[in-house]
Amino acid sequence: MSVCYFEGNFRPTSECRLPVTDLGIQRGVGVFDSIRIYNHKAFAMNEHLDRLAKSAEAAGIEYGEIIAKLPGIIREGAARPDCPMNGECLAKPYITGGDVNRTGHFPDPRFFVIFEDGGPLTQEEYKSGVGLHPTSEGRPYPLIKTTNYLVGLMQCAGMGDVLECLYCPDGEITETLRSSFFLCLDGKIITAPTGRVLGGVTRNIILQLAGENGFAVEERCPLLSEIASADEAFVTSSWKEVMPVVRIGDTRIGTGKPGPVSMHLHKLFRSSMDRWLDQ
Repeated sequence: MSVCYFEGNFRPTSECRLPVTDLGIQRGVGVFDSIRIYNHKAFAMNEHLDRLAKSAEAAGIEYGEIIAKLPGIIREGAARPDCPMNGECLAKPYITGGDVNRTGHFPDPRFFVIFEDGGPLTQEEYKSGVGLHPTSEGRPYPLIKTTNYLVGLMQCAGMGDVLECLYCPDGEITETLRSSFFLCLDGKIITAPTGRVLGGVTRNIILQLAGENGFAVEERCPLLSEIASADEAFVTSSWKEVMPVVRIGDTRIGTGKPGPVSMHLHKLFRSSMDRWLDQ
C-alpha cells in the first residue's frame, strides 16, 4: 500500500483527493520528481529537490516555501514503519498549479508526496536486458519534469515486449519516456547533453563515476543510424539504476546481451551509493 503526505498529514494514498478545480487536473499544470529510498534513506535528495524547484520555476509555479519543507517530509515518510516495501521505495513529491491561473503563472500551488513501489523490475531484465520502441516524437518541454507523459505513453501503448519508448526526433536520440539513454560506440559512452534533455540525477552520477574510472564520455545526441553498429546501450533512472538495453525496435544492440560497460557501471553505482545517501 502506498502512503501520501497531503495537507499536513500522512495517510493512505487512497484517502487523498485533489479538487476538480486544480489546474493539475484541468490543464496538466504540474511538476514532480522521483527520489529513491534505500533502507529508509533518501538517495541524492538535494539534487532531486533542486531539479524540482527549477522545474516548478520554469513552469511558472510559485512554489514559495514548499521546497524547503520537503526534506523533512521525505525523511519522516521514509522512516515510518508503513513506508512501502520496508523502506525500499520511491518518494515522489508533486507540485500542482492549484486553482489560480494568472496568465501562465500559478501563485497558489498544492503539493503532496507519495511513497510507493516504483513498479515491477526483475533480475531477469538486468540479466537479459530490455527493449525500447523508437519514436520520431520528442518530449514536450524536455527541460521541465512535468506530469504530462501522454505523448510518450501513446507511442508504445499495448506493446508488452518493450520497457518504454525512445524519443528520436529528426533521427537524434534524446531520452526515453522515464530514463536517460546511453549508447556505447567506438570506445565511448555517448549520451544527449543537458540542454537537450532533462538533467537526470542518476545520469549525472553515472557520468561522474564513468569519468572517475577512466571511461571516455561524449555528450551529444546519439543517432538512430548508429544503433546497428553500437556495442551496447543502457538507460538510467532512480528506480532502474542502470538497465541494459539489448534491442531498439527490430534492431539488436551488439551481441543482444547486456554488455560489460553497463554491468561495470551498475556495480560502481551500487558500491558508491553511500556518497549520495541522506545522512
